[in-house]
Amino acid sequence: MIDLYTWTTPNGRKVSIALEEMGLPYASHAIDISKDEQFAPDFLKIAPNNRIPAIVDRDNDNFSLMESGAILIYLAEKTGKFMSTDAKKRARTIEWLMWQMGGVGPMLGQVHHFVKYNAGKAPYAEERYLKEANRLYGVLDRRLADNEFVAGEYSIADMAIWPWISRFEWQTIDLSTYPNVKRWYLAIAKRPATVKGYDQPKKVGDIPMPA
Repeated sequence: MIDLYTWTTPNGRKVSIALEEMGLPYASHAIDISKDEQFAPDFLKIAPNNRIPAIVDRDNDNFSLMESGAILIYLAEKTGKFMSTDAKKRARTIEWLMWQMGGVGPMLGQVHHFVKYNAGKAPYAEERYLKEANRLYGVLDRRLADNEFVAGEYSIADMAIWPWISRFEWQTIDLSTYPNVKRWYLAIAKRPATVKGYDQPKKVGDIPMPA
């Protein structure tokens, strides 16, 4: 059994989708970041950086782990699923996972902050991060032009990237501008594990669908 401490954010959904895909039994524990529950002392013991998601693997001496990318790699290695043992393929999966961790997450997160929640307060920041968001969408679109999924086969890299793209409306992105991303996005959105994982730790709405 895996204890998953999470909230309804892209980073949280990465791990719940992975747990569903891997068929691992888990229990979701809501950490409401709108109420600063991530700063509670009990959660700090599990996640020293006060960020969701975090897990505790009861089957591995109650091993706790924070940081979504590290969790995805751990779960993939634990189950032998969604990350190849072939050295080149494994490296390719990690490459695109790191692309998400270092680019997509931080940059699209800034779009959410400046464009969705603080529109008009910092025009320079809005322009800067929207430009970078579109650049990143372009990178992903070119990658998916010749690949069904980002690392070839469906992997933890896709699970990491997809939840951030699911907020395309927050980012004022028209997915029709990026047809390969749209095709990829819709294919993953229809996976049963995506649907179940998206609703953790609670359902707040249906998966956004492009026009």
